[in-house]
Amino acid sequence: MKSLDAHRARALLGARAQLVGMKTRLSNHIRGILKTFGILPGGVRGMRFDRRVEAKLVDRPDLEPIVGPMLATWRQVRDQIKAFDKAVRALVRKSADCRLLMTAPGIGPLSVLAYVSMVEDPARFGRSRAVGAHLGLTPRQYQSGEVDHSGRISRCGDALARTLMYEAAVVILTRVKRASYLKEWALTIARKSGYGKARVALARKLSVILHSMWCSGEPFRWSAPVEAA
Repeated sequence: MKSLDAHRARALLGARAQLVGMKTRLSNHIRGILKTFGILPGGVRGMRFDRRVEAKLVDRPDLEPIVGPMLATWRQVRDQIKAFDKAVRALVRKSADCRLLMTAPGIGPLSVLAYVSMVEDPARFGRSRAVGAHLGLTPRQYQSGEVDHSGRISRCGDALARTLMYEAAVVILTRVKRASYLKEWALTIARKSGYGKARVALARKLSVILHSMWCSGEPFRWSAPVEAA
């Protein structure tokens, strides 16, 4: 059974995820309406989505009564997401475990809070490798007679934590510039099997490493692998 603190953290992350989805749907619907009338908000560097839409509506007062209220709702949702982000950062700052795990590349406040509230007690797992399976990041095994092969990942367990681990893997491969054994390991897989499999494998390995770090109390080591328990 999870503690009330873990449930509160999960509720906060779940509420934020719902609002992010709502904001995306609103953006797409607004774009769809404008596209119907031959208007494309486009991408102006440094200009927010709502400002771009407002600029397009200057010459279309007939559309403002339709798009305006939706844009106002979009802003309210965006502001509430910011409030949730602030609450997440506050929780993470109070947690020594979260601060420790954030020394790993790609791990930010959202992903670390999802991971810590999912595991809660690292002693729940006898081996660090079991965390990857718990998150549904291990391949399914197909066995029948002489057939025995691996399929797609199982996708069982915590969907939010699994998604955020995957996003952390994407960040490591595309944004983290500092060299590490972890990134080199993933790039080797990418060259052999493609970036899709590399991202999944890296998400799984990252979840294992985080558990190992949590158990040992040691920060991430950039040049030497953390041994899995």
